[in-house]
Amino acid sequence: MVPSPNSPIPPGGDRGPTARRIVLGAHLKRLRERAGIKRADAAYAIRGSDSKMSRLESGKVGFKLRDVADLLTMYGVGEGPERDHVLAMAEESNESGWWARYNDVVPGWFEDFVGLEASASRISSYELLYVPGLLQTEEYARAIVSGGHLDLPPAERASVEKRLEVRMRRQKVLHRKDAPTFWAVLDESVLHRPVGGGAVLRRQLEHLLEVTALPNVVVQLLPWEVSGYGAEHAFTMLRFAEPELPDLVYLEEMTGASYLDKRADVERYGRAMDQLTVDALSPDRTRQALSKLVTEG
Repeated sequence: MVPSPNSPIPPGGDRGPTARRIVLGAHLKRLRERAGIKRADAAYAIRGSDSKMSRLESGKVGFKLRDVADLLTMYGVGEGPERDHVLAMAEESNESGWWARYNDVVPGWFEDFVGLEASASRISSYELLYVPGLLQTEEYARAIVSGGHLDLPPAERASVEKRLEVRMRRQKVLHRKDAPTFWAVLDESVLHRPVGGGAVLRRQLEHLLEVTALPNVVVQLLPWEVSGYGAEHAFTMLRFAEPELPDLVYLEEMTGASYLDKRADVERYGRAMDQLTVDALSPDRTRQALSKLVTEG
C-alpha cells in the first residue's frame, strides 16, 4: 500500500541556509519567551525595531553575530555549550547556498524556494502544464526556459544556459544519501504536450519512467476524465523534519511567488493533494501508462 504524501516523515535531512535561519529564529524566540522578555525590549537591545525582531524570529532575514550574542546575554545564556551552539547556528545561517552564484538569473523569491527545497524531507507537487523541474531532462528544460526559442541572441542564450544549470543542479537533491521523498501528480495533458518537439517529449517520458524506479520518487497520472477537478492551479507542498519549520505551500507566478504557512491554508492544500492521489492512477498503473506511451511513440 502506498502511503499518503502527507503522512508523518522521519527526522533527518540536510538543512540549507534558508532553513537554518528559520530554525535559529524559532530557537531565539523560545529563549526570549523562557526569559520572560518582551519582543520590543529584545529589539531595543539590538538597536532594532519590533518589526525587525519579528523578521529575525521568523527567519526571514539574516543574523548578525553581534545581535545574536547580545540577545543571548540578555536571555541569560552565558558562556558554555548552548551559547556556542547558537552562535555556530548563526554563522551557518549566513552561509550562501550554491544557488547564490546565480543571482543574476535567479530572482530572490525563487532563491528562497531553492533553499527550502534543498532542506525539505518531503516534496509534493501537482502539475498541470509541465513535468516538474526536478524530473525534467536537460533538453526538455531548455525548451521551457527558452520559451521555445532556441535561436536566441548570445546574451539571452547565456542567461538561458545559466538558468538551465540551476534547474539541473537542483535535481541532485533527489540523489542525496538523505534525499527527500518527491511525490508528483501530473495531469494527463502534461504527457501529451510536445514541449521541445515530439522527440524531446519522447525522451522526457523515457526519463520519467526511469526516475520512477527511485525509491524516493512517486509519480501518479491524473486521467483526462478527472482532470481539472482536483485543484485549479499547480502547487508544491514542502514538509520538513524539524518541528521548528512549518509545512509550506508554494505557489509560483510569472513575476513572483507566494508561500502559505497558515495552518488552515496548508491543511486545505493537503486535503486537495490527498484527493488528487486518490483520483489519480496508482504509481504502478502510471508506470504502465508511461511505458505504453513510450512504446507507441
